[in-house]
Amino acid sequence: MLESLSSKFSKAFNSLRSRGKISEKDVEQTIAEIRTALLEADAALDVVNSFTSAVLEKALELLPTLQAGTNQAQAIFDVVNTELTAILGGGARRVRFAKNPPTVIMLAGLQGAGKTTLAAKLAKFYKDLGETPLLVASDLQRPNAVNQLQVVGQSVGVPVFAPEPGNGIGNPVKVARDGIEFAKNKLHSLVIVDTAGRLGVDQELMKEAISIRDAVSPNEILFVVDAMIGQDAVRTAQAFQDGVGFDGVVLTKLDGDARGGAALSIASMTGKPIMFASTGEKISDFDIFYPERMASRILGLGDVATLAEQAKKAFDGDSAKKLEDKFIAGEDFTLDDFLEQLEAMSKMGSMGKLLGMLPGAGQMKKQIENFDESEITRTKAIVQSMTPLERRDLKVLNGSRRARIATGSGRKVSDVNALVDKFTAAQKMMKQVRNGGAMPGIGMPGMGMPPMGGAPKKVQAPQKKKSKSGNPAKRALEES
Repeated sequence: MLESLSSKFSKAFNSLRSRGKISEKDVEQTIAEIRTALLEADAALDVVNSFTSAVLEKALELLPTLQAGTNQAQAIFDVVNTELTAILGGGARRVRFAKNPPTVIMLAGLQGAGKTTLAAKLAKFYKDLGETPLLVASDLQRPNAVNQLQVVGQSVGVPVFAPEPGNGIGNPVKVARDGIEFAKNKLHSLVIVDTAGRLGVDQELMKEAISIRDAVSPNEILFVVDAMIGQDAVRTAQAFQDGVGFDGVVLTKLDGDARGGAALSIASMTGKPIMFASTGEKISDFDIFYPERMASRILGLGDVATLAEQAKKAFDGDSAKKLEDKFIAGEDFTLDDFLEQLEAMSKMGSMGKLLGMLPGAGQMKKQIENFDESEITRTKAIVQSMTPLERRDLKVLNGSRRARIATGSGRKVSDVNALVDKFTAAQKMMKQVRNGGAMPGIGMPGMGMPPMGGAPKKVQAPQKKKSKSGNPAKRALEES
């Protein structure tokens, strides 16, 4: 979503770095470019003015203190990073849990913002953390809203309290209140109340939201907003803040083509933190919003912390340890091991999104856009079409076996041959690294890095024993 903005920030700083010694005029010109980029990203004018004024003031104060020979552009860059993190909210905030369960989270927002799907994502997020969530279907206005919540709730294994069919039938306030009582009786630790929205802010919407708020006394009211609507997101947030009120913001559709105005403006304009972000349609495309990580991505530094967290979730610790032990022991890396890595990579989600988290991803935009997401699936199909013997020992793969594998995976024999050739090269690379050599790139998913857990220790070959001298005096000297 912020690719265009990130590209313009990078261009401004590349120009600044090329100047060497930086003058006040250079700083002013760079900040003017940043201001234009923010306005084009649909950020609120007040936020842009406040941000650029703060950066300019601190940068000009810092400039006289920078000694010759220091990286002056980096010092200005750090000022921008700090201020950008501040307008995005400063730091991540967690949900406040009730002293006496259940903790109640109420979702509010306009129709079409993605509240119902977001409710399931939030439930799955906390279920994975050990909570026992319950979804309450209080959106009785939108057609099929209750049914949709039941479907997404079932998909994540979370029960849904839905005594009314919806479609304009039932009392949403009573459903919300009864849902809390049901959660208490069934010992649920967390309740997420999905409420109705409208196509625009109106008195009826606010009245219903306020009534539900008063009935359930939520620990957190989260305002769910579509990041693609730009400055309208800020205006809508302010209307809800003045009406029902809310404690935090959830941004949805951050993977869309929006220009980023909502993410850059909403926290600063409302004074409420962005707590979560939804970055895709999959249930797993959801996480805590970290302002410092978003600022890092905007500035082209990537988001290595989130990438590492996703990798840790996807790669099973026992499997990683087994691979490391095999690596150190000198055993061959087999196609079964490779298949495990491919399965883990599939769990991490879109490879395009993962590559976008790497530092300098903006400079690889075309390569990332052209990355074939189905390549991993096709590679898995080839490996899964092999017998256990073939996966362990590639030497048995004669022509007829390769033809059978190609037919079984729906690929060409040339595709099977290419996989075998690349994997053989990867095995050689593993042996080279194990013996202390450098590790070249292979150009194959999952092959570009050794097993996790740190660099393996090089196994020392036993030293040959020196022959002893036949001269008794000389031998005694050697032994001493």
